Parts: sequence; structure tokens; C-alpha cells
Amino acid sequence: MASYNKVLLMGNLTKDPELRYTPQGIAVVNLRLAVNRKYRTKDQELKEEVCFITAVVWSKQAETCNQYLHKGSSIFVEGRLQLRSWEDTAGAKRSVIEVRAERVQFMGAPVAKAQSQTSERDAEQPHAEPPVEGPSSELTWLAESEDETHES
Repeated sequence: MASYNKVLLMGNLTKDPELRYTPQGIAVVNLRLAVNRKYRTKDQELKEEVCFITAVVWSKQAETCNQYLHKGSSIFVEGRLQLRSWEDTAGAKRSVIEVRAERVQFMGAPVAKAQSQTSERDAEQPHAEPPVEGPSSELTWLAESEDETHES
């Protein structure tokens, strides 16, 4: 049986990237993307629908996305669909389908985040190496981070 898992998306970020580090020190960023589709109905009425998608970017590419992208940035993402499942704090089984980004291309003019935002964040958070603990997989770490996201 043949199969092919490839996703190509072009859209705008709905919020600033969310950079985190795994216990092993690997960078991971979630990009919240809005993809618009315009079409005409049978009555020639112009309609627009929006699809909101999370793209997960890893390693050096994640750090680069965090450095240069911000809410409203236009990007092109190439990747694959990935299903994640976990059990929430109440014991219910949860799952989500995301795009595991293999390539992210910045579509607009290169604009770094405002220097004031960076300096404010640097003042609030001391620079320290990310914690390195025992082995864990990307899926284990993602499930743990998803629990934290839904708790707040």
C-alpha cells in the first residue's frame, strides 16, 4: 500500500513563536499559523475561510524562527502531518494533529524582533544553559509540554 505524507502551507503567524528547550537542550518552537482560502459560492458570493494550524520546528531552525519571526509574519512551511497522543491531568486521552516542519521559509522582508522586546525579555530571564536530564523522546517531551499548556 502506497502512502505519502507531505504538507505545504503558506500563511501568517497568529502569535509570536513559543520557543522552549527539551531536557536534552534541543530547541523546539511552536508556530501558530493562519492559512486563508478565498472562494466563490454557486451564487458568486466571495467567501473566505481560515484554517489555524500549529507547525512544530526543531533545533537550530527553531532558534532562527524565534529570532526573526513575530505575530503577522508571512511564512511558507514544508513538512509532514504528525499525530500526538497523551493523557491529560484528569486522565482523559487527548490527541492533536500538527505539522512537523522540515523547512520554514520567511516570505516577507527580513525584520528582526524589536530590540526593546528582546532586551526586556533578557532582563526578565537570566541566561542559563537549558537543563539536560535523562533520555526522553520528542513525543514524550511534547506530551509533557501539552499538559502544561492545557493546565494554564
